Amino acid sequence: MSKFTNFDAAIIMQFTQIKETCLYVKDLEKTIGFYKDKIGLELFSYVKENHAFFRAGTSVLLCFNPEVSKNKTHIPRHFAVGEMHIALEVEIDDYKECKQKILAAEIEIEHEEKWSRGHLSFYFRDPDNHCIEIVQKGMWDS
Repeated sequence: MSKFTNFDAAIIMQFTQIKETCLYVKDLEKTIGFYKDKIGLELFSYVKENHAFFRAGTSVLLCFNPEVSKNKTHIPRHFAVGEMHIALEVEIDDYKECKQKILAAEIEIEHEEKWSRGHLSFYFRDPDNHCIEIVQKGMWDS
């Protein structure tokens, strides 16, 4: 029997959002060129060969060199390999313009989805082949 069968006994915590998300990248200069120059995120911290941090609304996208990050000792080790996924949210009225800007930046959109509640999203890849999705605001609202 699983120790997770009685969810009623769980402590419920009220979180307001996922504040930060990490991607692990090979070339921080290419990452900055993509997320700052093509996508338009604000770069607010950069340490050569270590990390580049970007603002996305009230959340933060942390991009680390995994070879450096996995050897850190003053904070818990964290790193990953492989293709990861993040979604960036835009206002419904800004979705079409955002899509046009992505195409104008010569970024290939590999798929667009119309979800069951009518919201739209589209997917493309960053220089490390991570799957980036643009979603309309309200997509995950209850």
